[in-house]
Amino acid sequence: MSDATASFIPLGAIIQSLYVAGTNIVLGFPSQKAYESHNACFFGETIGRVANRVKGAKIDSLNGGQSYTLAANNGPNNLHGGVVGWGKKVWAGPKPVGVREIPAFEGKSDKIDGGESVQFTLVSEDGDEGFPGKVEARVIYTVSKEKSEDGKEKVLLGIEYEAELLDGEVEETVVNMTNHSYFNLTGGSSIEGTIITLATNQYLPVDQGGIPTGGPVPYPDPAVKAGNVPFTLGAAEPDIDDCFIINEDPSSVPIDTRSLPLKKNLSAFHPESKIHLEVYSTEPAFQFYTGKYIDIPAVDGVPACKPRSGFCLEPSRWVNACNVPEWKGQMLLKKGEKYGCKILYRAWKE
Repeated sequence: MSDATASFIPLGAIIQSLYVAGTNIVLGFPSQKAYESHNACFFGETIGRVANRVKGAKIDSLNGGQSYTLAANNGPNNLHGGVVGWGKKVWAGPKPVGVREIPAFEGKSDKIDGGESVQFTLVSEDGDEGFPGKVEARVIYTVSKEKSEDGKEKVLLGIEYEAELLDGEVEETVVNMTNHSYFNLTGGSSIEGTIITLATNQYLPVDQGGIPTGGPVPYPDPAVKAGNVPFTLGAAEPDIDDCFIINEDPSSVPIDTRSLPLKKNLSAFHPESKIHLEVYSTEPAFQFYTGKYIDIPAVDGVPACKPRSGFCLEPSRWVNACNVPEWKGQMLLKKGEKYGCKILYRAWKE
C-alpha cells in the first residue's frame, strides 16, 4: 500500500502499524518472522474462524444435530479459532482493489472519499481446527484521511470482512471475525492515564473460563463508568476483559451486518500525547481488554511489551453464541449466504 499511514502483512492479514502524527498507535513487530515466533498475544491479527471463546472447545449442534470437537487452546475452551487460527495463517495478498469510500458513521452522515484499498483472502478447509465446512474469507482495508472543520487531519482505517461457505457436503458452519489490534496512544510503554469512554454498560457475565453465564446485565465494577461516561486507566486497574453488548436483542442480528449503521463502540484519549481514537462497528458487541496478560520480550529492536502495554477493542458477535440456541443465528453461516461486518478506526492528534 502506497499510503504509509498504515501497513499490513500476509500473516494473519495483520495490521502492522497505524500512524497518527508520527506515532504508531498499534503494538507490533517490524518483520513477519517476529510475528511467527513471538505473537502469542495476537497483535493485529485477523481473528477467525470464531473470535473469542467457544465453550468446552465444542460446537454442540450443527448440520442436523452433529457436534464438532475443536482445538482446546484456552483451558478447556477454544479461543480465537484454535492453535493455528486465521490470525496465524498466511493469507493471499495484499491485492490492490482500487479506491473505496469510507461509509457514513455515527455522528457523520456523509461518506468520506476513500484511499487505496487492499484485500487479503484465505481459504479455510473443512475440519480446520475442528470447524466444519470449507470457507473463503476476505478482509479489505481502506485508509483515508478526513479534514475536520477545525483543520485537524484525522486518520481513518476501514475494515470490511466477508466469508462464505464453499461447495461441499456441509450445509452450515459458524463464523465470527474481528481484528485483535492492541492500541497505545501514549507513545510510551503503558496505557496508564488513557481516558476511555465505552458506548454501553451492558455486558455478558462469565464464568472463570470466560464463558457467558447469561444474557446482558449492567457492568458491576463502579470504577468502570461504562455507558458514555469517561473513566481513566490506571497502572493496574481497572482490569477489564469483558464482552460489552451494543444490541441486546440477539435474534435481530443478521449473519451479515454490513448494511447496519457504523455505531461508536469506544472513544479513547491520552492527555499528554493529545492523541484521540474512536472505534465504530456494525457489530452487536465488543470485547474490551486492558492487556493484563501481555508478556512479550524485546525483539528486533522493539522494546519488551509488558502487562497494560496496550488495550484491545474487538467488535464481534456475542461470546459462545454458536452454543446458545437463542443467540446462535448471529454466527450461523449457511451455504448460499455471506457473513459480513465493518469496523472503522478514526484517530487524530490535537
